[in-house]
Amino acid sequence: MTINFNLNDLQAFRAVAELNSFRKAAASLHVSQPAFSRRIEKLEEALGVRLLERTTRRVSLTAVGREFDRKVKDLLDELDQTLLGIRGVTTTRMGEVTIACVPSTVYYFLSQVIARYHAQYPKIRVKILDASANEVLTAVSRSEADFGLNFVGGQEADIEFSPLLEERFVAACRRDHPLAKRRQVTWADLAEYDYISVSKASGNRLLLDQALSNVQGLPQSIYETQHVTTTLGLVEAGLGIAAVPSIAMPGPDHPLLVSVPLTDPVVTRKIGLIRRKSRALTPAAQQLYDFLSESRAVRTKGAGRRRGR
Repeated sequence: MTINFNLNDLQAFRAVAELNSFRKAAASLHVSQPAFSRRIEKLEEALGVRLLERTTRRVSLTAVGREFDRKVKDLLDELDQTLLGIRGVTTTRMGEVTIACVPSTVYYFLSQVIARYHAQYPKIRVKILDASANEVLTAVSRSEADFGLNFVGGQEADIEFSPLLEERFVAACRRDHPLAKRRQVTWADLAEYDYISVSKASGNRLLLDQALSNVQGLPQSIYETQHVTTTLGLVEAGLGIAAVPSIAMPGPDHPLLVSVPLTDPVVTRKIGLIRRKSRALTPAAQQLYDFLSESRAVRTKGAGRRRGR
């Protein structure tokens, strides 16, 4: 029996499965929408099954389509690995990497590493799943992401946790705030001002609640957000102060924000790379993983005060 479809048809299916839109998927492959639709129709006719459910508003995978999508992804990853092993010129390498990460690591850390990675491998597409710590762990466990950047996962039997850095929580405030001129502040000091916290659904909130369970005089939040990055937006707007991981803070030249070390007690967290022990990374994913691993030697977050001159 001859199956009448080709690699382009499989790539088209993967694109629409990921983007849930024929228009976006066609644009991502630089083909017209009618030509893209013909690729999908050709694939479904060749297989004799319906892979996609189409409505006027969206596209979704059928049960068969979801199973087929997992197998096609593995097939294309294996093909990518084979091709990258043959090619010797890094600028011609193509592929896709999906990394899951907690949002606090993205703005001032991960983005810088990805910029260096893109400069060396400009044709490799990087997909970032920024989510809660538990969602990042789930994405890696289910192979929805090649690997993750997280502060949980070290206790999971099927997950390899490779520490990158240990950082402390700091007080985030505007430069015109009274605490900004202090060399350090205590958690009790924060209680004197409007305080912004992340919700109990956040892994950072759980970590802080556990570390501070026996501390008296803790600040009570007047604002609550889902993510640290949103919290910093409120701090920058002058709505209050917050306790955040130091990796989430900008450098000392930021015009508005400053971080002050928090003491009594010092609370830290370990950030690391997580990956499934049973899954080998594609060459494209391995390259980015290695870029992040190499950053371990040059990142020592929260060791001192970060303040503009």
